[in-house]
Amino acid sequence: MTLRVKSKFWIEDDQGRPIFGSGKRTILEKIEEHGSISAAAEAMHMSYRAVWGKIKTTEERLGLKLVETAPGRGSDKSSWLTPAARELLGLFQSLEEQGLRQADELFQKVFVQHEAPKGPASHDRS
Repeated sequence: MTLRVKSKFWIEDDQGRPIFGSGKRTILEKIEEHGSISAAAEAMHMSYRAVWGKIKTTEERLGLKLVETAPGRGSDKSSWLTPAARELLGLFQSLEEQGLRQADELFQKVFVQHEAPKGPASHDRS
């Protein structure tokens, strides 16, 4: 049997409230991909209100504007990421990549290089 370690990263504030993680990263990536919050929400099978709420909460907690929108209705309305959002995505990607690499290295050091337990000891009945 081959074992491996799994890790998940997210950012919390000093009160333990989640600020940013893989879900909010996906929201920003979908907005970038589709050019609209409503299209991003649809692609993620979420309501517009849920996606918008997550964006606003994240912006408030970070004190950064992450998404800009142009006025309009329906397909005429567009949204795009701010430079701060693109920087946040890059930093979070770097955190995940480095963190996963270090977790793998630690796992190798602690679990794989360590001799595995042999299981229940057999008793010599001689």
